[in-house]
Amino acid sequence: MKVVALFLSLLPLTLAAPAQVHKRAGPTVVAPSPQATVAGKSSQDVDTFNGIPFAKPPTGSLRLKPPQPLTSAIGKVDGTQTPKACPQFFFSIDGSNFPTNVLGQILNTGLFQAATNAGEDCLTLNVQRPAGTKADAKLPVLFWIFGGGFELGSTQMYDGTSLVRESVENGKPIIFVAVNYRVGGFGFLPGKEILQDGSANLGLLDQRAGLQWVADNIAAFGGDPSKVTIWGESAGAISVFDQMALYDGDNTYKGQPLFRGAMMNSGSVVPAAPVDDNKGQIIYNAVVSKAGCSSASNTLACLRSVSYKTFLDAANSVPGILSYSTVSLSYLPRPDGKVLTASPDLLVASGKYAKVPFIVGDQEDEGTLFGLFTPNLTTTSDVTNYLSTVFFPTTAKTTLAGLVDTYPGITENGSPFRTSLLNNWYPQFKRVSAILGDITFTLTRRIFLNSANSVNPDVPSWSYLATYDYGTPILGTFHGSDLLQVFFGILNNNARKSIRGYYYSFIYELDPNKNSGLPEWPRWSTTKELMTFGANSNSLQKDNFRTQAYEYLKTYANGFYI
Repeated sequence: MKVVALFLSLLPLTLAAPAQVHKRAGPTVVAPSPQATVAGKSSQDVDTFNGIPFAKPPTGSLRLKPPQPLTSAIGKVDGTQTPKACPQFFFSIDGSNFPTNVLGQILNTGLFQAATNAGEDCLTLNVQRPAGTKADAKLPVLFWIFGGGFELGSTQMYDGTSLVRESVENGKPIIFVAVNYRVGGFGFLPGKEILQDGSANLGLLDQRAGLQWVADNIAAFGGDPSKVTIWGESAGAISVFDQMALYDGDNTYKGQPLFRGAMMNSGSVVPAAPVDDNKGQIIYNAVVSKAGCSSASNTLACLRSVSYKTFLDAANSVPGILSYSTVSLSYLPRPDGKVLTASPDLLVASGKYAKVPFIVGDQEDEGTLFGLFTPNLTTTSDVTNYLSTVFFPTTAKTTLAGLVDTYPGITENGSPFRTSLLNNWYPQFKRVSAILGDITFTLTRRIFLNSANSVNPDVPSWSYLATYDYGTPILGTFHGSDLLQVFFGILNNNARKSIRGYYYSFIYELDPNKNSGLPEWPRWSTTKELMTFGANSNSLQKDNFRTQAYEYLKTYANGFYI
């Protein structure tokens, strides 16, 4: 219940409408393909153009279909309004998840989804630029992919005004683009029926369609389509790597690369079972049953024909991230043999991804936010059983117990790290938080870096560890806290200034060090060092902590597919 209370306390901030701005004549841009006259607004020296369509509405027969290109002129677009979000998966409505299932039912109502401005006609993007930017400015483009466990999130939550303003102050002005993509069952429904229909990984295809829109149109807004950097956090960071890996690394469109650099905050490679694996089929069958489609001769056609509310409830009836299942996700990118041809870890090892410079890093305590949902774990056997039943049911329990054994004590191996016996909210909180953070984010990042540098040693990469929230009770420097520090820049401290400074240099030069005026950040392949971002200062540290767990995960990698 404490977790629910925390979520509800933050919900109004998440869903709050943007602050009102003084009305005055705003800028207008004519985007060429498809032709659209986009009216924007200006505030705080930034021009904003919201809700620009980049694909046909995925409604009716286009529900659960790949995004379809717009084939005729759009006409006028009011880019001054709050953009619509894609349907959200806040809490599972499964009755076994009481009391959060009650909240899920409330949040799925048409009234609440309308209040959050959510609906199926949601494939739009936002463009923000320094006020008055001319069409011939050719500014580098930062393409943002939001996170939320592939279940939550939208562009309406991510105003890039402070990023654009600070880029100008740094002498490196940028264009900021944020893309909406389908989440939950609308964007990542698995199952053999989905595979046979060619409709897997729709959310990733939405992101790719947004990148193609940028290639066709961003020059009209003053951007340079040859200088696009993709950036994401959490599921958005995982999506960034997936964009690198789509079509075996082919990131070209009309003969040109869609992006030239990548930045991943808290996420990279997530080893995953195929879309038609038993795990995915269980999810599909549950959605079909809840939608009342089990007896249909074509269950997928039935899902497309039911009402929006019926499908929303069905899609949200499976385990969600804000629950005991945490990061054992019902919905996530899965190999389909075409768009994502194999598990991401295998694509890295075989070099089948776009060879672009990248930055990847983590929060020090990635797992604490998810450890809040498992207070019944009181022994190490409980942790092993939890991993077996919720995460890896086909993996031998002895293998899972071996992983747990690599975290022998909460003093040295418990998260929040470096806090000795403190912050152990329940008997296994610090241990399970460390494990969940490492297998999903921190140690898989190191495995990714080693693999990438092995197959492509000439492609530069840099890595970091954020510690700027050290001392926060229970959570430490928790997953998602970089949104406050880095994306929104709420605290005007060392972390904000230095991380943004490195990022702007990377966007401009594909090297965080060039013209940054900041201390040298060594390439990861050169020194295996992390830039450690603190609230008041930065330092370098060897990327060799929790070596036993790292070696174990690498050795038994096949047993840890989601």
